[in-house]
Amino acid sequence: MAYVLLGIAILAEVLATSLIKSTVGFSRLWPTLGCLGGYALAFVLLAQAVKEIPVGVAYALWSGLGTAAIVAIGAVFLGESVGFVKLTGIALIIAGVVIVNLVGEH
Repeated sequence: MAYVLLGIAILAEVLATSLIKSTVGFSRLWPTLGCLGGYALAFVLLAQAVKEIPVGVAYALWSGLGTAAIVAIGAVFLGESVGFVKLTGIALIIAGVVIVNLVGEH
């Protein structure tokens, strides 16, 4: 169940981060409320997940998968460029997350 909570926390954080640009510096009410609500939900769920998942593993998953998802969203929906160097960086982040999880609690 902790990994389900972590997955939902990651989705909430990705949604919140995706809304940042549309808040226009937190000057638009609804995108701002959506953004802040997404972050609040994400942190509450992350806090619940780390009751059972080691914080290092949870944070590696949270940050790595969140970063990869935001880069993909930026490229697909926001017209941001994705070149070889950026893709290499994302691959290294994902590799780091995999290594942290393989080592885990050993």
